[in-house]
Amino acid sequence: MDGTITNNHGDVYIDLDVIANYAGSAATECFGVVGMAAVSMKDGLSKLLRKDSLKHGVKVRIAENRITIDLHIIVSYGISIQAVCTNLYENVKYRVEDFSGLNVEKLNIFVDGVRVID
Repeated sequence: MDGTITNNHGDVYIDLDVIANYAGSAATECFGVVGMAAVSMKDGLSKLLRKDSLKHGVKVRIAENRITIDLHIIVSYGISIQAVCTNLYENVKYRVEDFSGLNVEKLNIFVDGVRVID
């Protein structure tokens, strides 16, 4: 289902891919996040996605104008996962709500890997 915003001028329909791309972009800008991850169904391994594939590490669901987002990320080695996730949660939630006009009810963060940055 797409997000719908109704006002006195009419309805605005937001595609889930738009929100997924925006959430993925906001996530990769957070300190400690190396990138989005995609889990291969074939072998269960996670891999780092390119910048143009951000929505593949994000799953968005909308029900009654409330958004639930699942983020699959890869974090930088040596950084506190708790600190990264706290920062990620606050940043993505704020930016998606500001961007879409809808409330983010849940933001589930899955740390699928750790990478050493050169």
